[in-house]
Amino acid sequence: GVVRVRDVPLVATLQLSVFTMEEAQVKLLDFSQAFDVSLLDQVITTAYNPTHPSRNDANTILMALQANADMWTRSDAILEQSKEMMSRYFALSLLEDAVRTRWKILPSEQREGIKNYIVTKVIEMSSTPLDPQTKPFVGKLNLTLITVLKQEWPHNWPTFISDLVGSSKTSELLCENNMKILCLLSEEVFEFGKEDMTSQKCKVMKESLNEEFSSVYQLCEFILTHSKKESLLVVTLNTLQRFLTWIPLGFIFQTNLIHTLLDNFFPVPAFRSSAIQCLTEIATLTDLEPQYDTLFQSLYMKFLARLGEFLPINGGWWVGERTDAELAFIRHLSLFFCGFFKAHLKTLETPSHSVSLLTGLEYLVRISEVPDNEIFKICLDYWHLLAADLYESENKGAPVPQPLQIGGAGFQRKMQYQKILSGVRMVMISRMAKPEEVLIVEDENGDVVRETTKDTELLAQYKTMKECLVYLTHLNYDDTETIMLQKLSMQVDGTQWSWNNLNTLCWGIGSISGAMNEEEEKRFLVTVIKDLLGLCEKKRGKDNKAIVASNIMYVVGQYPRFLKQHWKFLKTVVNKLFEFMHEVHPGVQDMACDTFLKIAQKCKRKFVTLQAGETNPFIVELVDTLPQIISDLEPHQVQAFYESVGTLLSDRGQAVTINRVQLLQRLMNLPNRSWKMILDNANQGVESLMQPETIKEVIKILKSNSRVCATVGPLYIHQLKEIFLDMLNIYKVYSERISEAVKQGGKIATRHALTRSMRTVKQEVLKLLSVFIEMSDSPDCGPVDIATGFLPPVLDPILGDYKRNVAEARDAEVLGLFTVVIKKLKNHVEAEVPRIMDAVFEVTLQMITTNFEDFPDHRVKFFGFLRAVNLHCFASLFQLPAEHQRYVVDSVVWAMKHTGRDISETGLDILFELLQNVSTTPAVAQGFYQQFLLALIRDVLAVLTDRLHKSGFKMHATLLRTMFHLVKQEQVTVPLFDPATQPPGQTNVGFLTEHVSSLLLTSFPNLTSTQVKPFVAGLFDINIDLPTFKTHLRNFLIELTEFNVEDNKQLFEEEQQAQAAQQMAQRSAVPGMVKPSEIQGEMDDDL
Repeated sequence: GVVRVRDVPLVATLQLSVFTMEEAQVKLLDFSQAFDVSLLDQVITTAYNPTHPSRNDANTILMALQANADMWTRSDAILEQSKEMMSRYFALSLLEDAVRTRWKILPSEQREGIKNYIVTKVIEMSSTPLDPQTKPFVGKLNLTLITVLKQEWPHNWPTFISDLVGSSKTSELLCENNMKILCLLSEEVFEFGKEDMTSQKCKVMKESLNEEFSSVYQLCEFILTHSKKESLLVVTLNTLQRFLTWIPLGFIFQTNLIHTLLDNFFPVPAFRSSAIQCLTEIATLTDLEPQYDTLFQSLYMKFLARLGEFLPINGGWWVGERTDAELAFIRHLSLFFCGFFKAHLKTLETPSHSVSLLTGLEYLVRISEVPDNEIFKICLDYWHLLAADLYESENKGAPVPQPLQIGGAGFQRKMQYQKILSGVRMVMISRMAKPEEVLIVEDENGDVVRETTKDTELLAQYKTMKECLVYLTHLNYDDTETIMLQKLSMQVDGTQWSWNNLNTLCWGIGSISGAMNEEEEKRFLVTVIKDLLGLCEKKRGKDNKAIVASNIMYVVGQYPRFLKQHWKFLKTVVNKLFEFMHEVHPGVQDMACDTFLKIAQKCKRKFVTLQAGETNPFIVELVDTLPQIISDLEPHQVQAFYESVGTLLSDRGQAVTINRVQLLQRLMNLPNRSWKMILDNANQGVESLMQPETIKEVIKILKSNSRVCATVGPLYIHQLKEIFLDMLNIYKVYSERISEAVKQGGKIATRHALTRSMRTVKQEVLKLLSVFIEMSDSPDCGPVDIATGFLPPVLDPILGDYKRNVAEARDAEVLGLFTVVIKKLKNHVEAEVPRIMDAVFEVTLQMITTNFEDFPDHRVKFFGFLRAVNLHCFASLFQLPAEHQRYVVDSVVWAMKHTGRDISETGLDILFELLQNVSTTPAVAQGFYQQFLLALIRDVLAVLTDRLHKSGFKMHATLLRTMFHLVKQEQVTVPLFDPATQPPGQTNVGFLTEHVSSLLLTSFPNLTSTQVKPFVAGLFDINIDLPTFKTHLRNFLIELTEFNVEDNKQLFEEEQQAQAAQQMAQRSAVPGMVKPSEIQGEMDDDL
């Protein structure tokens, strides 16, 4: 055999060894001699061999070749002479990149040469049968041709379409590839165009394609009528599908196209999928004149007839396993029906079409039952739309179409769909997705386990299914209840018992909370909860009990309104939750704690006021039995339990007569006893605080305090007084020990287990103080009380420790604490801001400006702190030394340029707020503008035109518009330039125009002054609003060719967010659509 070195043939290694990698790079970049294609082949072979020892060096050479501006001139030699397919791909990418980025600055003869070469190559390669290896390469070649077309067509290449159509008639092979080119062109112009072409360019190309489409359509028609070549017919149908979204309607409805698709292609298995995709494009055309309604009715009726010939609705085909091809067809079928009904349902709501309409919807119900989630999601989308439409027309007094004569009786609009909607309810309940609250799942091995990760896609599906089922419940509550109770009875009697069946049923039951009136809800839930509690007693086996327990907890957590009205049920449910807190099956205790918290948030009044038949409010008994209830819980579960009881104590309504202060003391009795014991031991010897078990206990106590503080609110001051000074002393002790450890062991000491534990204590202290200040409020503890009573003892130990410590030992939570202090106390703390800035500003800036990666928490919190100072204590910024003011602006610019989206967007927000504050403070405005405005304009332009910050586009536009308009409106009265270097009479507008134009022309050699001049003039136009200004910027960015096809969607992000907000508002108006846990505030009427 051949001797191999790491799987590389010895012969290849010998060839490479003639040159070292450095020599190979020099030779390949030497434009004074003929290009060595065989050497490039060897380099590329090495680069794509994962086991070759020189692979990294070879990749370095390839990157150097790509970076060379003239390397594209070698692409023809590589394409003609190379024996390696990857080398040819490399040559094409060089050529494509040159066309995209350098086309406008190439001499006309070079442009013509490239164009002719690519066309010749395409014709040459597509005129002969292609092997599987060559096909993708021709596809890449087609894309390169499209890149040229986007530059040249139609203005410099008006005959392109006619040339393409003409050449298609010479060969079926060539015709097949030409169809692919037309398909790509249609996609680029009508689907992806706005992301990498200016709006004007897009418009011109669309108009040209429309004008010349007649000859293209005739070619398609000729192929579909005369060709017998299957691959050509499929490609033509696929290309036609792309055209159907935009071609003039006459080509669809005034030709034989629909007839050809339905009669000649849809019945044939080989063409069925392609034909139905074309029909779907036609079916989803909207906003047409009423005269087209009869044509759509005819299309639907013929489609249904053809479909019934090979796929009857009640045939055995729907049962059993399906092939991939069958699933693909079902998917296309679902897209057709969903698309048609979305666009034209009303046209079928007539007496003559009602039976066919219901038949099509019944097909869709059958399709929804197919066990494929991707297909189900398509159907779900439509069922959601239909249910919402029927709900709206019933509840908003919308005009109802003429009553239908079905079965000889007149029905309201929704009644004709009754049978269909019942089938949809059954499907929704049987396939209900898992809600976020459920933590107990069945894994791939069939074991019941605690969920470890959240499936975000499944959660989104649950949300849509919940909304759909809520609408369906509003449309017919009785049917929903009947289906659910029938399914539940089959779980209880065991005829359909399974984990999945019980889960989906209970998830469905929980999802319709709020969609029925109180009387219906009471009748329904009494049955459900009794049956589920009975099932819990009846079932044997840990897994079965865990599943039933999970479902009980989920259901009761979703119905706080019912629980509030029925104290005995509420008490029974809560005591059952306390039972589950002793159940050690994974996930049960977590769900019990989570559910108790949900109930506490929504029903707290019931626990803190005296209920009928009770001697004390329930919370009194709860606090007394707390040690027993939490005895089997893990620390994080104990903390969740404390949070729940704190939530109950937060109720300050007039009906609440309990002594909240006393109950808080009793609630905190357990952690306070433990705290006192730790401090007593520390007073005997401080080393006791260094014991790992002691540190763990301190962390647990502080976490429980934080959870109570976050829920109980200002009342917590009574507990904080008990531990405040001791807590600060513990903070000092651990700070000193960490500093000593670093002094003796160096920075590595911060990674030791003991040091990390001590730092956790410090972080928990800081978090507790942050939460307390955040929650503070009058009358218990107003801003003045905090600023004068609690803040002074905190400043010295915390700020001094932060400033003195090594970077690795500084806690980001310090920045978080003082951000909260400034936000909450505002002008009450203004005098302390310079001292706080002195301690944290410079040392943190040194930590985070070394690179973009280290200290991520400090980065985020530092800029949050800076933003708070700017918003709430702006005047204090200009009390800082001038050097520190420069630091502030530099740090904002640095944030703006950060590659992390959250930090860069915070930087942009701070800059905008800073400019607003400066403009309203005349004492500092002109000095600020003179020192910083020109540099800020340059920096914003820099992030606007790089490839890393597209998500900030809206704010880039806002900032530039603000700054240029400040100058145009003469709000900047000081010169932005050195008068000694400028001609007499120079204005800020004139200087800035020249400066920005020069900056752009220097930074982007491919730009011309004719492009730059109107762009810069537009920046100063004070008559255009922000959306128009954004369009102005978008068009320019595309001209820069810095913005490639990859991901310009972020330039349109704001418009997408506005649409999402509107949809959310519509959802909130429907009862039951928003989960009880998402509704703000408690649900008591007497608050």
